[in-house]
Amino acid sequence: MTELLVVEDDEQLRRALVLTLRSRGHSVTASGSGVEAAALATSRRFDVVILDLGLPDLDGIAVIEQVRASSGVPIVVLSARRDQADKVTALDAGADDYLTKPFGMEELLARIRAAQRRAGPVTSAGTVTTPDFAVDLGRKSVRTTDGTEVHLTPTEWGVLEVLVRADGLLVPGADLLAQVWGPAYGSQTNYLRVYLAQLRRKLEPDPSHPRYLITAAGLGYRFDVTGSGSA
Repeated sequence: MTELLVVEDDEQLRRALVLTLRSRGHSVTASGSGVEAAALATSRRFDVVILDLGLPDLDGIAVIEQVRASSGVPIVVLSARRDQADKVTALDAGADDYLTKPFGMEELLARIRAAQRRAGPVTSAGTVTTPDFAVDLGRKSVRTTDGTEVHLTPTEWGVLEVLVRADGLLVPGADLLAQVWGPAYGSQTNYLRVYLAQLRRKLEPDPSHPRYLITAAGLGYRFDVTGSGSA
């Protein structure tokens, strides 16, 4: 049974979400407080966190940052904030997806399933080693050459895994979006910009001059295991 944490200060909407999600077979813990939600998400195991940004005691962005300091649990933002800047801010803070209100319940359920897939097990193992780090596809982990583990969120891992498994081939942006987030995300290029920047900060020796996560302008992205940095 999927364990969900629903964080929503609107009591009527919170109750509706809990009832509907439980009717679909999910186990649901609900909270209307950002402080409580951050404590719950970092002390208990949840499969997905559904988070409103407009909380009365602690802004949702701060909740994301607190959770991300110690947990890679998938976070789906559910917010009335519609500006692209708000979406990018949430993704930059560590959210995995962003759904604006009003929303359809079937779409929310699809987003939850997609978040679970990104965090789920892979079917084939193998390790890809670069001069600076190694990507273990079986364990879904990355370690630097000195053995230090690099913490990635499920969505960061999803982007990296697709590029690594492409074995040096160029992955069009629309294909990368579809494989990581789903076919409805083909135009959400800001997602790729945010997550590639986050991966470069964590993996590249010089993020401003990437050697491994290569962008081919207007075409797509490629993982260069040699670190030569050529597009």
